[in-house]
Amino acid sequence: MRMFDIIRKKRDGGALSEEELRAFITGYVAGEIPDYQAAALCMAIWFRGMDAAETTALTLAMRDSGACFDATGISGLRVDKHSTGGVGDKTSLIVSPIVASLGLTVAKMSGRGLGHTGGTVDKLESIKGFRTDLSADEFRETVAKTGIAIVGQSATLAPADKLLYALRDVTATVDSIPLIASSIMSKKLAADDDCIVLDVKTGSGAFMKTEAESRALAALMVDIGKRAGKRICALITDMDQPLGRAIGNALEVAEAIEVLRGEGAEDLRTLCIELAAHILALSETGDLDACRCLASEALSSGAALECFVGMVAAQGGDVSCVHHPEKLLCATHQKTVCAPREGYITGVDAEEYGVAALLLGAGRSKKEDRIDHTAGLYLHARVGDFVPAGAPVATLYTTACPHAIEAAAGRLLEATVIGDAPPAKKPLVLGVER
Repeated sequence: MRMFDIIRKKRDGGALSEEELRAFITGYVAGEIPDYQAAALCMAIWFRGMDAAETTALTLAMRDSGACFDATGISGLRVDKHSTGGVGDKTSLIVSPIVASLGLTVAKMSGRGLGHTGGTVDKLESIKGFRTDLSADEFRETVAKTGIAIVGQSATLAPADKLLYALRDVTATVDSIPLIASSIMSKKLAADDDCIVLDVKTGSGAFMKTEAESRALAALMVDIGKRAGKRICALITDMDQPLGRAIGNALEVAEAIEVLRGEGAEDLRTLCIELAAHILALSETGDLDACRCLASEALSSGAALECFVGMVAAQGGDVSCVHHPEKLLCATHQKTVCAPREGYITGVDAEEYGVAALLLGAGRSKKEDRIDHTAGLYLHARVGDFVPAGAPVATLYTTACPHAIEAAAGRLLEATVIGDAPPAKKPLVLGVER
């Protein structure tokens, strides 16, 4: 089977067979297919698309390019929540201990941040001593003991995705719905959880900018999951403004702890309860309303916080940072950005807020970049709030990049629209794909 023929078939609008897609993935991972041919196929897919059967076949081939998670010794129903990425999205830090405190098992492998969106692993590493590099045996032992662990993605998990994503990133083929779906779902299926809830972001701070694109991606990923025998659903959620008030690793951990204490930003708390409720409902814990009540009670009772403390301790983290989150907030430079006029914040460009945090050192432009865990933004005012002239809109924090603080401040102000009338309120959850 020649790679030339596979590329030509897709270029001309044909549907690739499972055999052809497996030959491509196997050959590419083995180094037998060069980057230029893989890039040509990705571009052909970008232009021509793939149907559901093709995308599922590609996903399963990518899943099978490495080892699936070995759950030996881990009991209970294993569950996961995955977000397509957004600004200020720290829901995994909250949802995971909520559902673990209610008896479900969370053996979660997460990624690092790249660009304007953060990564769960980077956030957790803001906690002194927290290890995300557990060996496979340590990971299983921790989950078996505590019911929850969050680690970095295994190098053997869907290696085809790592190779393809790096290639797509430099060939303008990242924003293809079939390629995004196969990238996400190959890793989720390799992790082999029983129940999966997807949080598909839409809006200015998301990779999918329109609701139609987000709904299409959600439907495709749910279809792939069902074809693979998983209990799965997807929430389409708003990302036209950052989630919560904190953007940046240590700042987001501190905000997550606030929510775990039963406090914190209303939108963040609401979304975490909704995501947790859908996980619980998939696990047949109860109907959705009952599951919302259980998730809310896990926060108000302190059970979810206790579970988070147990995970931090088990993975070598300093639990005093959980009890005293101010220990996390130690940036050496800060600047408060104030409103240039009075009025209502009628809208923001959430991606630009994420880029401002990136300039401060909170994120990476390249995978090898080091991040400043102390860097980021704290939003004093959000969409819909009235601000007097000169009132604080946000405070910027950095240790590594004080030279960038003025540029970041300017970027944030340019991305903030202040008007005379309050904006219409948008729902946080725009739909659910089952």
